[in-house]
Amino acid sequence: MAGRRPPLEPTVSGAGGPASAGPGGPGRWMPGVRTVATYRRAWLPKDLVAGLVLSSLLVPQGMAYAELAGLPPITGLYTTVFGLLGYAVFGPSRILVVGPDSSLGPMIAAVLVATIGSGGDPAVAVGLASMLGLLVGLTMTAAGIAKLGFVADLLSKPTQIGYMNGLAVTIFVSQLPKLFGFSVDGDGLVSEASGFLRGLAAGEAVPAACAVGLFTLAIIVVLQRWLPKVPAVLLAVVAAIAATWILDLGERGVELVGPLPAGFPPFTVPRASWSQLVLLLVGAVGITIVSLADTISTASSFAARTGQEIRADQEMIGVGAANVAASFFQGFPVSTSGSRTAVAAQSGARTQVTGIVGAAVILTMLVLTPGLLRDLPQPTLAAVVIAASLSLADLPGTVRLWRRRRLEFLVSIAAFLGVALLGVLPGIGVAVGLSVLNVFRRVWWPYQTELRRAPGVSGYHDVRSYPDAELLPGLVLFRFDAPLIFANARVFRDQIRRLARTEPRPDWIVLAAEPVTDVDTTAADMLAVLVQELDAQGTALVWAELKDPVRSKIDRYGLTAAVDEAHYFATLDEAVVAYRARTGATWTTPAAEPPTRGEVPPRPAR
Repeated sequence: MAGRRPPLEPTVSGAGGPASAGPGGPGRWMPGVRTVATYRRAWLPKDLVAGLVLSSLLVPQGMAYAELAGLPPITGLYTTVFGLLGYAVFGPSRILVVGPDSSLGPMIAAVLVATIGSGGDPAVAVGLASMLGLLVGLTMTAAGIAKLGFVADLLSKPTQIGYMNGLAVTIFVSQLPKLFGFSVDGDGLVSEASGFLRGLAAGEAVPAACAVGLFTLAIIVVLQRWLPKVPAVLLAVVAAIAATWILDLGERGVELVGPLPAGFPPFTVPRASWSQLVLLLVGAVGITIVSLADTISTASSFAARTGQEIRADQEMIGVGAANVAASFFQGFPVSTSGSRTAVAAQSGARTQVTGIVGAAVILTMLVLTPGLLRDLPQPTLAAVVIAASLSLADLPGTVRLWRRRRLEFLVSIAAFLGVALLGVLPGIGVAVGLSVLNVFRRVWWPYQTELRRAPGVSGYHDVRSYPDAELLPGLVLFRFDAPLIFANARVFRDQIRRLARTEPRPDWIVLAAEPVTDVDTTAADMLAVLVQELDAQGTALVWAELKDPVRSKIDRYGLTAAVDEAHYFATLDEAVVAYRARTGATWTTPAAEPPTRGEVPPRPAR
C-alpha cells in the first residue's frame, strides 16, 4: 500500500529466514545479529540522519558527565563510543540509547572519593572508574542471566521521586561554582553550598565565566522548553565556542576544555587492589540498582510508544555489555538515557545503527579533529549538567504525592533528605530501605474490616463504605487483606480476640480468606492456639473462600485437627446459609451501632 510505514521491528519467518535471527540462534542473546540479518536498506537514511543528530548531543553531554563523575572529559567520549557499540550488539531495544548519565555521575564520584580520597591522581581515578564500570557490567549481566529484573522494584515510585529530587539538588549545587568560574573544596551538599556562598562573598566569581555559563544555560533551558525539536545543547556549545573566539574568553579568566588526546581510545585492562575492590563492589551494587530501575522504566516507556514488547532481562544484559565494553577503554559506568533516546526517536531512528553512527562520528572527531572542542568553556559544560539536573527533578510528582497520599509523600521526602544530607551512596541505601520498609508495613498492618450485607447490592461489603448494612446476630464476617505470616500474626490474633469479646459474643467469626494468599508456620502455630481459645469461649473460627494452595498448607501444618472440617466453606454465601440454617437468624439493621465490631483498627493510609 502506498505511503504505508514499514514496521519498526523486522519480522523473521520460520521457513527460509536467517538461522541466526531465529529465537534459538545467536539472535536470542545478541539481538544485534538479528538486526544485521534482517536490516532493510530503506532504514539506512533515517538511521544515518538520526545518528548525526544524536552525536551533536552525545559529545558535550559525554564530556560534561565525565567531569560530573570527577574524571577527565575525554573519558566521557570513550565511554559513549563503546557503550553504544556494546549495547548495539546485546541490547534488545531498537532505539534505546546508553551512555554516561547525570544520575550516575555523583555516585561514581562518591565511590572514587571513598576509594582514593579527594584530590587523587586523575590517572588512578580513571583506572578505578574503569574497574567500577566492569563490576557494574558483570553485576548487571549476571542479574539479567539470572532473571533478576524484579530488583528494580526495590525502588518504589515515591522513593524514586525523592531520590531523584535529592540527586537533582546535589548536582545543581555541585556545578554552581564551576558555572561561576571557580572551585570549592567540599564534600556533600551542605559543604558545597556553603563553599559556593563563601566564594561568592569573597569575590572569587569570574564575570566572564558567569556570563557565558548563564547565557548557555538559558539557551538550553529556553530551547528545550519552547522548541524541543531544536538541538539545544549543540546550539549552546556552538554559541559558547563562538563567544570564546570573539571575546577572547580564555584571556578573561574563563577556563577552557583545552585540546583532547588525539587518536583511537586506548585499550586498557581495569585493575584494582583487593581493598579497593571491596569498596568498588559496594558502589557497583548501588549503581546497578539505580541503572536497572532507570533502564527498565525508560525501556518500558519507549517500548509502549513503538508497540515493542520489553525484554527486561535482555535489557539488563545489553546495558551490562555496554558497561563491560566501555570499561576496557578507560570508560566508566553507563546507563540508558531518556533524553538522548527521545532525540533519536524524534530524528527518525529505526535501529541501533543510529547509535553505531553516533559512535563512528565521535571516533572520527577523536582521530581527525581532536582540537574541535578545545575552546569550549568549562562553564558551558556546567550548564549542560545543570540543565540535565533540572530534568531529573519531579516537583509535580511530589505535589501529587502530597495531594493523594501523605504517607508516600513523607517517604519521598525522607529519600530526598537521605541523598541531600547523607550523600549519594547512603541515599540510595536509604531509598531502598524505605521501599522495603513500606512493603513490610503493608504486610505488618494490612487493611482489615468487617463485612455486612448492603440492601440493593449483591454480596457482602465493607462496613466503612456501607455503615448501615445489615448483619446477622451472632455472626461476624471478617476480612484480612494480606498473607498471614509471622509479621502480622499478632495483629490478626489481637483483632480476632477483640471481635470475640464483643457483646453479645459471636457464635461464628467467618474469615473471608480470599485475600489470604499464604499461611506460614508462625501463623499456623498462632491459629492452633487461637482456635482452642475461641472454642473454650463458645466462638468458632470459620473459613470461607480459602485458596486450595493455602488449604493444603493448613492441612500439612496439622491445623485440620484443630479446625472442624464443617467450618470450611467455598464461599461466603455458603457460610452465611449454613449459619442461618443452624441458628435461624435473620438479617437486622443495626440501631445506633458503630460501623465495625470489636474496634477494627482504622484504615491505614494507602
